[in-house]
Amino acid sequence: MADWATRRASTADVETVAELRAVVLRPDLERLGRYDEHRVRQRLRDKFVPEHTQVIEVGGEFAGCVTLRPAEDAHWLENFLLAPYLHGSGTGTAVLTELLEQCDRDGTVVRLQVLQGSAARRLYERHGFTVESEDPVDVFMKREPMTSSRMSSKE
Repeated sequence: MADWATRRASTADVETVAELRAVVLRPDLERLGRYDEHRVRQRLRDKFVPEHTQVIEVGGEFAGCVTLRPAEDAHWLENFLLAPYLHGSGTGTAVLTELLEQCDRDGTVVRLQVLQGSAARRLYERHGFTVESEDPVDVFMKREPMTSSRMSSKE
């Protein structure tokens, strides 16, 4: 696993994150017939909130980001993007584990949306997310906070 750290995002990060989103999502969006070179970037720009976003750095360099956006009944895990060279390295697992441990301590439900057929779904399922609903393009998942007893039973 790569040596990683996070820092709070700033508005200056938006274009770098938008470009990474286009690269990371392209294969799944093309498979689903939904890739649009402009739209994939603009959707990120329209929803980018630096206050809720952490930039992931590996070796001091930009390597990805993750947003945990508070909502009324849960936090939404969004824009969890990691540079392709790090896929399968354990870095995403480590980042997600740390994020979810904080949500568990806070008693926070976490929701997310993942594209149908995305390999990321397996990562989320390993971390306790279950499907709430799905459509031909998206899968909506939810994870209840883990309590000490639930964590022990998963080991």
